[in-house]
Amino acid sequence: MKDEYYMKIALKLAQKGRGYVSPNPLVGAVIVKEERIIGRGYHQHYGGNHAEINALKNASEDACGSTLYVTLEPCCHEGKTPPCIDSITKHKIARVIIGSIDPNPIVSCRGISNLQSCGIDVKTGVLEPECRKLNEVFFLFMEKKLPFVTIKYAQTLDGRIATATGQSKWISSAASLKFTHKLRAQHDAILVGAGTVIKDNPELTVRLVRGRNPLRIIVDSALKIPAKSKVLQNLSQNKTIIATIKKASDPQFQRLTNLGAEVITVVADKQGNVDLKKLLKILAQKNISSLLIEGGAQIITSILMNNLANRMVTVIAPKIIGKGIEAVGDLKIRNLDSAKKLSIRKITRSGDDIIIDSRLS
Repeated sequence: MKDEYYMKIALKLAQKGRGYVSPNPLVGAVIVKEERIIGRGYHQHYGGNHAEINALKNASEDACGSTLYVTLEPCCHEGKTPPCIDSITKHKIARVIIGSIDPNPIVSCRGISNLQSCGIDVKTGVLEPECRKLNEVFFLFMEKKLPFVTIKYAQTLDGRIATATGQSKWISSAASLKFTHKLRAQHDAILVGAGTVIKDNPELTVRLVRGRNPLRIIVDSALKIPAKSKVLQNLSQNKTIIATIKKASDPQFQRLTNLGAEVITVVADKQGNVDLKKLLKILAQKNISSLLIEGGAQIITSILMNNLANRMVTVIAPKIIGKGIEAVGDLKIRNLDSAKKLSIRKITRSGDDIIIDSRLS
């Protein structure tokens, strides 16, 4: 039980890095000596010290003979920073308790083996489900070589994301809009379709909370978004990728490239649109581990139909408008047994709204 107690503290510390460490994992570490916590640390930002190093730097006394609790297996390779196992052995830590094994093939179990070869007692699997859940994005990215995809939309109680005339500002509350910006800051990239850009002209940046702007990705098969679109402004500071089926020789391709956007050609699906499966693979190769889908309905429907979503965040406003635009279109489901099944992870209030955070099984 003591091991679980200290691992829970490490898990809480790890959460502090959310939105800053990607594509690295969230990691927390606690150093315990003679039943006393003498050091705490977490991975604060990408390229910075890992959790174990920060815990050692923050230690109030010599860590010799102590126990290190860490949510993820310590690294054993040279990356942005030196291997963590070198510092662990240098400080003569006697025992290392690990929450989950690192799925990265250049680390997986090698860090454990190296620690054991140095005479350090190693225990793994303490609160492993919680540690894996903490890094669900990192584990999926490493194991499937695809970004973790979150669909987010706001709807009325009767399931509409806009009125019959297309008006959608604002269905949700101001508090929910702030929540959306926080969600953006926690993802590597944000994706919408060309229709959303043309109709709403969104900036797709983080403005209402502190945090980094996600990379903006616009799915525009025909390259029809206007040059004055907000997603095509200030491209030196806020980057935008346009995914299309057009070739580089197309005049529109050159027009967008000249504006400073990165335009990539993706093969077409059977409907003649950007193949979203292929696009996700391309984004993974660009080291994008998490992707937020904010619409519109055609993109959301296509993502769900192709089983590409991992998480769904639905903001439900206490409003009824009757006839309007649905968030999800026809998924060709004609039998309830074939319905998309979700497991609800969390339900919260946001202003007058309810937010349902779920995972697709």
